[in-house]
Amino acid sequence: MKIICRCEDVTEEDVVKAIKEGYTTLDELKHVLRLGMGPCQGRTCIPLAARILARETGKKVSEIELQTSRPPVVPVPLGLLASGESDKND
Repeated sequence: MKIICRCEDVTEEDVVKAIKEGYTTLDELKHVLRLGMGPCQGRTCIPLAARILARETGKKVSEIELQTSRPPVVPVPLGLLASGESDKND
């Protein structure tokens, strides 16, 4: 048994099963298996899942759409986070 996501304890078999059930994008796999939602934020599991997805769907890894990062909607000054104070606009 190969572990793909150590944070969420997802195996290669889990990924293959989800793909056979019709989840054929990284976004769908993330939602159904919680890939990339652990403390490492997918640094290890997303590239591994992309390779498995490519292999199982007959695509090239370069054809697999990778996740995009989603920064906060409103930028938060680092000093505000470091001070522990709340924003005056709350």
